[in-house]
Amino acid sequence: MGRTSTGTKEKLIETARELIWRESYNAVSVDEICKRADVKKGSFYHYFPSKAHLAVEAMDAGMQEMKDIYDDIFSPTRPPVERFRLMAQHVIDHQKEIAAEYGHVCGCPFAGLGSEIAGQNDVISEKVADICVKKSAYYQSALRDLIAEGRVDASLNVEAKANELFSFIIGQMIMAKIWNDLTFLEKNLERGIFDLIGLKMNMREAI
Repeated sequence: MGRTSTGTKEKLIETARELIWRESYNAVSVDEICKRADVKKGSFYHYFPSKAHLAVEAMDAGMQEMKDIYDDIFSPTRPPVERFRLMAQHVIDHQKEIAAEYGHVCGCPFAGLGSEIAGQNDVISEKVADICVKKSAYYQSALRDLIAEGRVDASLNVEAKANELFSFIIGQMIMAKIWNDLTFLEKNLERGIFDLIGLKMNMREAI
């Protein structure tokens, strides 16, 4: 799922990311994380006050990887329609990669963790909310550029539409996970994004 870790803390973060994505937050115990990472339990609590704090750092690691990718995808040097197309393809390709590694469609780890536990834990709730805000900012920037190009309605509420897009994409991944079928994303994700934005068909074909 990513980088090779040598330090104890990094091993715990990498292991938590893998296990929480493969299974779920509640299904994974501190004992299991320590065993899989080959780390003593005392070392776990040296670095993390709780499993929730480990999960937050695991989300931070995932967010840093996402930021590097999204900074490229949503570069202002790209046409805004291309940004959304590349983003949709990245979601599909990443889900394929993870499904091949774990043997089933996993969906979005942030959304999964948030829906499972955020309402019960303020630390996780705040981190999931922060992730939502950061992803929405990429969408808002591209939407403003679409408006500037005259490709969508100038009266579009950019913040509200970005939040709708975020919810739609998460929903699509949840459905793909429920059905364990990524063809659902391949058929619906890009088209659904452009439908939601309100991009006219002739504008799509011009790209």
